[in-house]
Order: sequence, then structure tokens, then C-alpha cells
Amino acid sequence: MSKPPAQSFTFMQIHIEAARNSIDDFNIFHDKNKWQRIQGNPFGGPIVLGFQLECLLEYQMLCYRRRNQEFTLMEKHGLRFSNYQVTFANVAQPGESISLEIKNSQFKMEPDCILANRLLLKNAHGAVLIGYKRESQQPLYLRDFNMSKLPRLSSVPDRTYVAGHSFFMKRKFMNVGNAKNFLSGSLAEQSEYFDELEDRIRFPEIFPVSLTSCALLERALEQGHDFEHAPMVYTSHRISIDRDALRTLKSNDLLHILVGEPTVVSGMKGLGKSGITQHTYACYGVIDGNLLFAAEICLAPLAEILERSEQRD
Repeated sequence: MSKPPAQSFTFMQIHIEAARNSIDDFNIFHDKNKWQRIQGNPFGGPIVLGFQLECLLEYQMLCYRRRNQEFTLMEKHGLRFSNYQVTFANVAQPGESISLEIKNSQFKMEPDCILANRLLLKNAHGAVLIGYKRESQQPLYLRDFNMSKLPRLSSVPDRTYVAGHSFFMKRKFMNVGNAKNFLSGSLAEQSEYFDELEDRIRFPEIFPVSLTSCALLERALEQGHDFEHAPMVYTSHRISIDRDALRTLKSNDLLHILVGEPTVVSGMKGLGKSGITQHTYACYGVIDGNLLFAAEICLAPLAEILERSEQRD
């Protein structure tokens, strides 16, 4: 098995614009004009989207699996679920060089059949993202979700709470053009996923999950959250995606995104710090009554991160 040397990438502001517009992410951390409105913003400019970085990981892992002939192994053992576990240790910004290191694959049969790789994305200052990409027979995260008690989601009004449940629901249409732009914004080769002349239409794993950012933002907007004076940042993502369900996706399919009530706990990690308050959201993506993905999204108040940083300094 060959481990490639660390590869270098550079995001520019146009990449951020393409990615955020394709998924309707209006977080002002990424806005080239409004980032200065964020109280206490330490980053000095716009930052790359977390899901944008994960899409880069997805594409590079696709190339890695193909180069090492691992898709045959995955098919043989029925590893239909793609799982991402990432911690955001810092941010990436337009114009800076970031490098990705993929550790050699580890395959084990017991107690669960899993193919795994450790990932490290870093810039000149240190780690930006630390995590794992795992292929498994069963979802690794939020596997106890029971959809049988949900009503028919197509009858639930967009941007409302599901009656009898604590879920905020956001409805999105799967769109090939948006997925292409998201891939290009994530420095991924879109022809790997879409090619009309070769009749190839394959939505990337992270694209439908990335629409969760819009759902979270609209939920916060509906609740009157102050994005300028009480900014929140991602600290970690844990995501499981059903590749069998993903393969069935077509343009204009309806994706129903469910965002649960947050669990607020004292976290252990977040932007390289410890002890900050974590707001953890259980999010689910449903297509035609089938669960496409489950994602545990953790955020923390920027003010607490800055306070912890000052205490350490």
C-alpha cells in the first residue's frame, strides 16, 4: 500500500463564494464584506467552510482508495457506510497553503469490520483539522434514530418544527449544478462525479450533509440568534452516510433535513482548546422516507474560545 506525500492546496475567496452559494450558507464568517461585523473576530478575514474542507477530504480519499485498489475490499465486505470524524483545531483562510496527510489504511474484521484512515490537514501555524475517514457495514454515529414515528415529511411546511417532535425541518432540492459548484469550490474534480457525456450523475457524499449548515443557520435565525455579537463556530463533526441511498439520488429529489434540540455540555476539544461549552446537534437527512445521513454537529461560542486562549497565554 502506498502512502502519498502530503499534498498542498490553496483556497481563494472565489472558492469560498462558490461553496457557500451552492449550499445557501449565509454565515458571515465566510462573507468577504461582513466578516468584520463579528464581535471579537480573531481571524482577520473570511474563513473556509468546514464542510468545504470535508469535501476536499472526501475527494482525496476517493483518489486514495482507487490508487490502493480498496473499493474491491469495500465491496467484498459490504462497507456501505462512509463515516467522518473530524475535530476543527483551527481555521483555513483564502490565500494560505494547507497540506493534507493521509495515514496508511487500517483494516480490521473484529469487533466490527472497518477500513479506516487518519487524516491531518494543516497550515503554517499547525493543525487545521484532525480526524478519521472510516468505511463500515453499519453507521458509526447516531445509529439509534427511529424514523417510524415521524409523520410524512413532505406534508410538513418548510422551516418549521415537526409536530409532536423537537425537530426543526429544512427542505432542500438536490441540484446537480449546485453540487458541481460545491465540488469546484472544494478543490475537487467535478468530472469524477458528474459527466453528462458519460451518463455519470453521482452526488458527492458531503454535499447533501453540507446543506445542514443552511438548516442550522435558518433555525438560529428563526430563534433570533445574533450572528454578529454571539458568533458560534464548528468544533467537531461526526457523520455517517449511507452510500446505497446516496447512489439513488437524482436531480430535484427532495431532501428533508431534521435538526434536533441541542445538547449543551462542557466540551473537551474545540479549536485546540479545552473546557469550552459544546452545543451538539443531532441532524438527519431523509430522502424518500429513507435515512441518507446522520450527523452530530458540535458548535461553541467564539467568546469562550477566545477567553480560554487568553487564559492559556
